[in-house]
Amino acid sequence: MAPDEDVVAAIYSEHGSALRRFVLSASRDPVLADGIVHETVLRVQQAPKTSGSMRSYLFRTARNVLIDNHRTSQRRPQEGEERDVADPVRATERIDVLNRVPMEEALMRLSREHLDVLVALHYRRFTVGEASAQLNIPTGLVKSRAFHAVRALRTILDGWGQIGEQQGTP
Repeated sequence: MAPDEDVVAAIYSEHGSALRRFVLSASRDPVLADGIVHETVLRVQQAPKTSGSMRSYLFRTARNVLIDNHRTSQRRPQEGEERDVADPVRATERIDVLNRVPMEEALMRLSREHLDVLVALHYRRFTVGEASAQLNIPTGLVKSRAFHAVRALRTILDGWGQIGEQQGTP
């Protein structure tokens, strides 16, 4: 069904600016907002007439279009320009640095024995047997110290409010 230009023009003139403000408050992207407003007006123009307020119907339809667009963007890979490719790396590096500082401070609060076991198992990626040989202690003691070191680390990070961000990984 071809859009009736008079109806579309009437909808735009009466509700266009309010609808655009509503969509902009949700999307913060003027180009996207214009596209959503256009799609909303076309959907409303093609739909059967409702008995309620035209403005509330437009806003409800715009909300549905916003949700549809969000769901669609979640299903497919994000399209971007070259600058978008570099930003996630920088953001990840910043997050890593922000996470590293409290982790290093928490590690420094552990006993030397616990720190040695955690470094061997989690940073050097030794097996329990290799850590046992490297540290010259029995394998059972390596397991025990690793358990207690992780528990102490979680307690320290939890006290600082960092455990949710670290997810308990040493």
